[in-house]
Amino acid sequence: MRTGRLRNSCLKLSAVAVLLAIPGTGSSAVPAKPTFAKDIAPIFQEKCQACHRRDSMAPMSLVTYEETRPWAKAIKERVATRQMPPWHLDKTVGIQSFQNDRSLSDDQIATIVRWADGGAPPGDSRDMPPPKPWPNENEWQLAKQYGQPDLIIKSDPYTMPAVGQDQWWRPMTEIPITEARWVRAVEMRPASLAGRRITHHAIAYLLQQEPADQKNPAASDDPLTAIAGGGILMEWAVGKQYDIYRPNTGKLLLPGAKVWWDVHYHAVGDTIQDHVELAVYLYPRDEKPKYRTYLTMFNAAASGKGSPLDIAPNVVAETENFHVLKQAARFENFQPHMHLRGKAMLLEAILPDGTKETISYVNNFN
Repeated sequence: MRTGRLRNSCLKLSAVAVLLAIPGTGSSAVPAKPTFAKDIAPIFQEKCQACHRRDSMAPMSLVTYEETRPWAKAIKERVATRQMPPWHLDKTVGIQSFQNDRSLSDDQIATIVRWADGGAPPGDSRDMPPPKPWPNENEWQLAKQYGQPDLIIKSDPYTMPAVGQDQWWRPMTEIPITEARWVRAVEMRPASLAGRRITHHAIAYLLQQEPADQKNPAASDDPLTAIAGGGILMEWAVGKQYDIYRPNTGKLLLPGAKVWWDVHYHAVGDTIQDHVELAVYLYPRDEKPKYRTYLTMFNAAASGKGSPLDIAPNVVAETENFHVLKQAARFENFQPHMHLRGKAMLLEAILPDGTKETISYVNNFN
């Protein structure tokens, strides 16, 4: 979720995760007899087909009426409870305007519900909008803007069995540079269409010898150093494939840098081998941006030894953590990530005068 600019300089961030679920509501200001061609297809093109199309992440395509009709009852249930599309934040607090908001409005939800309750009619084919064009995900999307990548970094391949527990694949890959270089954009993807079926997310930590680590060379190979030093070079998840840094802003790569991969795979019923690829687009050698950008995790679980989140039976558990910013900062995106147990996450700014400002509250994580 890409955010607008935080209004005040912050000294500290507070991230809180709790177990909580609040259902959404709907609206009835909709067409009396909605049809797929006239009313439903435009909604699906705008908010659903980024995932629900052939050779994409979702388990079914919602492009044509024939593909969609068998799922009408399930679609009604998922949108009425706001489980789909995935956008589980409280819109009444914090930042409320996002560039990539894929949530459904109350009117859109009510239209889909009424369409399903009315027998899910196809409507007049002449009302059907033309198919929405989608980019070829086997091509680098930023090549149209920057040309072919300057570097392509690949993880070692991993074979995910047809049936099994989730796996986190953590190989390491050297970045082939011999001098400091500034990055203006990065792009990441599973290597194949089959790989997109098993890849839940992929993180590329940047392990490199920061100036502050010179007295401790071993720190450059410590994943925790990546979080506190170079940060994350890129992360891939559903809906996010690339980062373009703002003008006069870049990510710094130093000689000897490595990528420490953290790829989450899950079984889908077929044995699949795949790897992850990372494209790097560099600034010209003689161009040095003024600002350095970091991609950093704000972990809501308290850091340090012996402090993982432990949920006792039959209780609601809450954990929090704090992160002091190095200087006044601009937030570019917020991606709550808690897997199965998390139900809510709150991100707050604690301002220099001690007051708190809510940045975002995901109150119904699924």
